[in-house]
Amino acid sequence: MTAPADTWVKSERQLARERAHRRAGLRHGSIAAASTILCVAVVAVVVLSSPGWPRVHETFFNWGQFTEALPDVLSGFWLNVKIFLIAEPVILVLGLLVALARGLRSPLFFPVRMLAVAYTDVFRGIPTILLVYLVGFGLPALKLQGLPSDPAVLGGLALVLSYGSYVAEVFRAGIDSIHPSQRAAARSLGLSQAQALRFVVLPQAVRRVVPPLLNDFASLQKDTALVAVLGPLEALRQAQIHSADTFNYTPYLAAAVLFIALTVPMARFTDHLAVRAERRRAPGGK
Repeated sequence: MTAPADTWVKSERQLARERAHRRAGLRHGSIAAASTILCVAVVAVVVLSSPGWPRVHETFFNWGQFTEALPDVLSGFWLNVKIFLIAEPVILVLGLLVALARGLRSPLFFPVRMLAVAYTDVFRGIPTILLVYLVGFGLPALKLQGLPSDPAVLGGLALVLSYGSYVAEVFRAGIDSIHPSQRAAARSLGLSQAQALRFVVLPQAVRRVVPPLLNDFASLQKDTALVAVLGPLEALRQAQIHSADTFNYTPYLAAAVLFIALTVPMARFTDHLAVRAERRRAPGGK
C-alpha cells in the first residue's frame, strides 16, 4: 500500500544523517563514560593508597559518627532552611528597590540615589562573615528598644544586607540591558515613565537575570551557616558540638551532605534556565 501523496517521507539522505548523528551520540557518550570511570578510578586509587588514608577515613568518614550526628545536624539544618526562605524574598524586594533608586535621574532624588550607591559599595565591600559579627554583636550593644535580640534573626539580617547589595547590582544590570527603544516605544504608546518601567522594562529585565539570581541564592543557602558564629543551633553549630564531644570531624561531613543535597538541584535548575534563555535569544528560538 503506497503512502498518501500529501504524506511527508524522509529522504534517504536525511535518514542516513540521523543514523550518523545517533552513532556519533553513542560514541561520544561511551567515550565520556569511559573517561569518567577512568578518572574516578585513578583518584580512588591515589586516595585509598595514600599513607594517611586510614586516619582520614576514621576522622572524616566514620559511619557510626555520621549516623549518630545526623539527626541533630538535620534538626539544625531546618533553621538554615528557615533563614534562607525568610531572607530570600526580603533580599529580592530590597535589591529591586535599591536598583530602582540607582536608576532615578531627577535631581530631586539625588540623595536617594547616592544612598543607594553607598549601600551597594559598602555592603559589597564588607566580607559576609564580618558583617554577621558586626550586626550580631553590634546591634544588641546599642540597647535600643525594638531591635531584635535573637541571634538567628540578627544573622539573617546581616545576610539580607550583604546579599541585597549583590542582588541590587544584578537587577540594575538587567534593567540597563533593556534597549532604550523599548522604553521609547512604551512612551510613544502613551505610557508614563513609571508604567513603561513596570510593564515593559522590568518584566524583560527580571527574565534575563533569573539565572544569576538563582546563583546568588545558592550561595545564600550555603552562607546561612555563617550565623553559627552567633550561637544559634543550626546545622554547622550542631556539627561543631558533636565534633567537640567526640574529637571526630564526621559530623561536618553530615552537614556538608545536607547543604549539597539542597544546593545541587538549585544549581542544575539554574543551568536549565540559562540554557532555555539562550535558546530563546537564538534566531528562531522558542
